[in-house]
Amino acid sequence: MKIIFLTEEPSMAEFLKQILPKILPEECHFQIVPHEGVGELKKSIPVKLHHWREAEDVRFMIVLDRDSHDCIALKEEIRALCRGTVHDFRIRIACQELEAWYFGDLAAVSEAYGKDVTKYARQKKYRIPDAIRDPKETLKRLLPEHRSQREGARRIGRAFRVERNTSESFLVFSCGCPNACRTWR
Repeated sequence: MKIIFLTEEPSMAEFLKQILPKILPEECHFQIVPHEGVGELKKSIPVKLHHWREAEDVRFMIVLDRDSHDCIALKEEIRALCRGTVHDFRIRIACQELEAWYFGDLAAVSEAYGKDVTKYARQKKYRIPDAIRDPKETLKRLLPEHRSQREGARRIGRAFRVERNTSESFLVFSCGCPNACRTWR
């Protein structure tokens, strides 16, 4: 089986390149197709899902940030773009942004940058990663060394440990990937 990951942004693609080999079974292959923002992703979804020509055993995982959208409405909007496709698909949403997933494993962020930021995990406003307002800007403020989103995604992804992450939206994503390869429920 092969899963095609359609991502909203290149930094998510860089992050997934690092973590997917850690969570997908060996027999599952993947390809990541990054986009330059949610607008481009939305335009691309119907085209990719309706016209992808490959073996029958291809599935799609659409990964995007929630940002300030209503999660249920956003998922329904994406689902509508997928209607009528012959390919199976799943939608996974990072709440609020990819950077919230980083807050779920601040040990990986510390390792990636050689600076201990794990103390923030004990502070009330950072305990629930998916509830952090504007995690991208928050991370930049706490860690000025995190300038490039793509490079940061690579660095943090290499150090990232799925089993210690506390972001609920990441856990939904990471638990869904191996199951997608095995059963695709």
